[in-house]
Amino acid sequence: MNRKILQGFSLLLAGLLLLNACRHEILYPGGGGTGGTGGGTGGGTGSTNTCSPDSVYFVNDIMPLIASNCAMSGCHDAITHEDGVDLTSYTKIMKYVSPGNASGSKLYKEIIRTDGDRMPPPPMPPFTTAQKTLIQKWINQGAKNNSCAGRCDTTVFTYSGAVKPLMDNKCVGCHNPANPGGNIDLSTYNGVKLVALNGKLYGSVAHQPGYSPMPQGAAKMPDCEIIQIQKWITAGTLNN
Repeated sequence: MNRKILQGFSLLLAGLLLLNACRHEILYPGGGGTGGTGGGTGGGTGSTNTCSPDSVYFVNDIMPLIASNCAMSGCHDAITHEDGVDLTSYTKIMKYVSPGNASGSKLYKEIIRTDGDRMPPPPMPPFTTAQKTLIQKWINQGAKNNSCAGRCDTTVFTYSGAVKPLMDNKCVGCHNPANPGGNIDLSTYNGVKLVALNGKLYGSVAHQPGYSPMPQGAAKMPDCEIIQIQKWITAGTLNN
C-alpha cells in the first residue's frame, strides 16, 4: 500500500475517532431525570414544549398534585387503590375525567366537595382554591397528557417565590400535620427548614443514594427546580 493511501486512511480514522469523542447526551432545558417527559399513555403525546402561561400541563402541574394528595399510600396508590380507584398514572386518572368538561368529571367533583366525602378526605387539608382552579382549567383545556419546559427560573430561589410553591404543589399532600409521611411536615417554613438543614430535602429531590426519592409516585423534579432548592439552602434557608 503506498504512502498516500496510508496517510488518507489515517486521516479518516482520526476523523472518526474525533467525531465519536464529541458525542454528548442531549440535555433538555428544565429536564431532570424523568421530570421533563410525559407519563402514561393515550389522550396526548406527553411531549415537552415551551411553557405557555395560558396552559396547564399534566406532567408539570397536575400529576404532582394528584400524587401528593390522592395517590399516596393508604388511598389511591397502586397497592391500596381505595374503593378500586388507582390514580398513579395519566391513563388511570383519565377514567375519572371528561376532557373539556370539568363540571362533568368525577375527579373534579370529588375535590370540590365540602362534606366529609371530599377528596382528599378529612383530616387531610383540602385542595386550595388555586389548585382546584388549576385542575379545572386542565380538564377544560382537554385534559392533555402534556408537559413543558422553560417556566422555571434558577435566579429565583427565595422561600416564598420558589421553595414554598414547590412544597405546596408537590410535597405537602404527603407531608402535612394530618399526614406527616416519614414524620415530616412540609406545610410550614420551620418544617421545610428542618429537613433542608439535615440534608433530607435536597437528598430526596435530587434522588441521591441513601435517600427516598421524592416526590413519591411522580416524576423527578426538573433540574431547574432542584437547583432552586439547592440555591435556597446554600443561601441560608431564609424565610424570604
